[in-house]
Amino acid sequence: MIKKVIFITILISALIAVRIFQHDLFYDPFLTYFKNSYLEGGSIPEFNWSKMTLFLFIRYSINSILSLVIIYFLFKNNDLIKFSLATYSVSFVVLIPIYYYYISIEFEGGYLAAFYVRRFLIQPLLLFLLVPAFLYQQKSMGKDTSEYNSK
Repeated sequence: MIKKVIFITILISALIAVRIFQHDLFYDPFLTYFKNSYLEGGSIPEFNWSKMTLFLFIRYSINSILSLVIIYFLFKNNDLIKFSLATYSVSFVVLIPIYYYYISIEFEGGYLAAFYVRRFLIQPLLLFLLVPAFLYQQKSMGKDTSEYNSK
């Protein structure tokens, strides 16, 4: 149990490190834009579409892999891992064109929709949705954590 907690803590620390070192690790010209430029009515920054796509994919993949390993160590259930992997994959395929659509129209309808779509792409938000959902499912099925993890 102690090893499990330590390992999950290390994985969460890795997710935090991705966030802390995002400026150094990833090409994302919208980091600064969404930090303050959008408030001043600034225009969107110049960027390289293919480079940005590659780095969004890399960051999303890193966050997804770390999240999947966390889910695995919390629940030790292959069905949940398969479901989570499918959720992460479909989410990326759905969210990336939406995000690029908002960029292509230069946030004409406002920046908030693009801001939140981008959040799902660059932050491990799905982890914060899936873990409580799996815990709720586990509780509603009348299983405690030890019984659920023994599968």
